[in-house]
Amino acid sequence: MIWWGTLSGGELLDDSARPISYLDRGYLVGEGVFETLVVHNGVPFALTRHLERLERSAAIIHLPALDLGVIKGAIADVIGANLSRVGELGRLRITLTSGSGQPSLLVTFMTQSAWPETTSAITVPWVRNDRSAIVGAKTTSYAENVAVLAAVQAKGVSEALLANTRGFLCEGTTSNVFVVVDGQILTPSLGSGCLPGVTRGLILEWCGAQEAELPYEILATADEIFLSSSTRGVHPVDRLDDRQLDARPVGTALRTRFADLCSDTVDP
Repeated sequence: MIWWGTLSGGELLDDSARPISYLDRGYLVGEGVFETLVVHNGVPFALTRHLERLERSAAIIHLPALDLGVIKGAIADVIGANLSRVGELGRLRITLTSGSGQPSLLVTFMTQSAWPETTSAITVPWVRNDRSAIVGAKTTSYAENVAVLAAVQAKGVSEALLANTRGFLCEGTTSNVFVVVDGQILTPSLGSGCLPGVTRGLILEWCGAQEAELPYEILATADEIFLSSSTRGVHPVDRLDDRQLDARPVGTALRTRFADLCSDTVDP
């Protein structure tokens, strides 16, 4: 079951329903924003932070103010209708578009497979536009990310790491990136053009990580590299391009610590 409607209200529909109007600007030009949350045993993690970012993203692309009561009600309805078939680990997506006359709201909930303990990544020639009009917004204009990710997945890796237009490390296509240098945990500052990831923010608050302006070349010499996202959590990189990263003590310990801290609070 999905939830479909507007910021004034909506309803649960069968998964086979196709309610999006051909005039919806989210479909026509990608004018929309979204959030993806991990759900443990029916409880969405860090819901308040995700809704706050949804509001910021909506403001950046000039959508109307959100009715969080409607969105929270839709989330509860969708989880309740799908929990028995999704199981203890799920993925919730909130999609808000400019619609066709008024904003449209779609909430879906499905199974989330656990990521492996480590992952692989690759450097690429493409860059993130840190001067874009939509920097900081998590938008549905995702074709660039999809194209890059498809290209690197064809090479057998799970993520691409991008520089920005000034040659500084920025982020992955669907994740933030951290490096460990001489024991320090560092991540690109928001000035790099990276998305203000919810998990990224929690790592900064909980785990002693620091923001820095990092040259893209640091990936070649960093002691460790790890990714972060809502579904990945802390995800150590074991291979970057042709370089094996066999020693990952900081990232491995941080992955466990972060998971433990998340289990202690559902809405930090």
